[in-house]
Amino acid sequence: MLEPGVNCWRIERATRASVIVDADDYFRLARAAMLEARKRIMLIGWDFDARIDLDRRANRHEGPTEIGDFIYWLVERSPELEVYLLRWDLGALATVIRGSTIFTVVKWMRHPRIHLKLDSAHPPSASHHQKIVVLDDRFAFCGGIDMTADRWDTRAHRDADPDRRQQNGAPYGPWHDATTALEGPVAGALGELARERWQRAGGAPLRAVSADSECWPAELPAQFQNVDVAIARSAPELDDRPAVVEIERLYLDLIARAERFIYFENQYFASRLIARALAARLSEDEGPEVVVINPCEAKGWLESLAMDTTRARLYEALHRCDRRGRFRIFHPFNDGGNPVYVHAKIMIVDDVALRVGSSNLNARSMRLDTECDVLISTTVAANAASGQSIRAFHYGLLSEHLRVDATTIAANIRERGSLIAAIEELRGGVKTLCPYQTPDLAAVEEWLAENDVLGSGGTDEPFEPLARRTLFRRSNRSSR
Repeated sequence: MLEPGVNCWRIERATRASVIVDADDYFRLARAAMLEARKRIMLIGWDFDARIDLDRRANRHEGPTEIGDFIYWLVERSPELEVYLLRWDLGALATVIRGSTIFTVVKWMRHPRIHLKLDSAHPPSASHHQKIVVLDDRFAFCGGIDMTADRWDTRAHRDADPDRRQQNGAPYGPWHDATTALEGPVAGALGELARERWQRAGGAPLRAVSADSECWPAELPAQFQNVDVAIARSAPELDDRPAVVEIERLYLDLIARAERFIYFENQYFASRLIARALAARLSEDEGPEVVVINPCEAKGWLESLAMDTTRARLYEALHRCDRRGRFRIFHPFNDGGNPVYVHAKIMIVDDVALRVGSSNLNARSMRLDTECDVLISTTVAANAASGQSIRAFHYGLLSEHLRVDATTIAANIRERGSLIAAIEELRGGVKTLCPYQTPDLAAVEEWLAENDVLGSGGTDEPFEPLARRTLFRRSNRSSR
């Protein structure tokens, strides 16, 4: 299934690997790991906010917990340590003017071992969307969580959690996210990717570093040991560099090879290309079930206009193909009945393949933005025994969403032989999953009657168009 250069970039060994769910754990574990770095910390992200608190429970004698002060404290404490921070250039001004951030940035820039770059190496309308942290080329985080505002939450997603507040004290809603912790040669490969990103953004070339650091956090259990991890990327065509479409290819290959179920947790469901691949499987007599965990609506009016409208049309188009009831979209709600925003980018297939990264199920992530996902699959010989760990992680996610213990979830899936049937049986409690309802169904059906959403054609547009075009293809230029 995995072919380097086609549906992944590299396959490298992880001596230990785990998936970290939600930013309360991630921020705390990232701080613990960075405390052990000796030579280099590389922070590659879509956004950073120097004011966020990485560990609200830490002993303050162990150093600052706000990331801006913490990074400065780290390099002052460790004379060999250098920090490289790369973020997307667009919107950087808004970041700098957040509270005291501008003073932190000036302080960083004056330090000879803290290096900052804004990544503008992308076409217009594109973004640098990877979320990677690499420590001493020995340990890395890779996934979907940015070290920025409004991301912190616990897996309980408690209603009105007093700690879930912006810097100005205003509350924000529950937030669900995920990343991975990776140790060993796979971290070295991600270090190479981070250094390449740094150089493309205008930074000086960097060599790999070697250190005897032990950065794996002591409180983090290893879900996987001595497994081979595939790294897949997206990057747009730019100058003399061809487009990188490994992420797109990997999605399609995983969908094509699924036997029992395909489970997504994703911020969007807005890719015609992915929907077409799912439609082919839903049309089969014995095809897999498809479950998508989505937020109720996209953040921001512009994203909502594009992504939510696209989702409604794709959902109804797939519903027409789904003659056997094997397709569902669900939204998570917390114990107060409020929607949990899903920002995680997770894909699980048959409990034999686990994928976590930064890519969304939309056209941007396939060919326009820079993305990075990692995959553990039992089809790789070294991972043959990993299915149980993947299954345990999957049931842990469902337990989080349904507030039902994993043993009960496992028993229901075994008894019913269906992931969808088990979710339908177990949902409906105080903290639960609710089925998607198409808004303005009549308008969607009218649009579908006039447009071939899932018909044959090229790949998705680089981004979802909003004006003077159909949602999935450009208007015929000759008709203008």
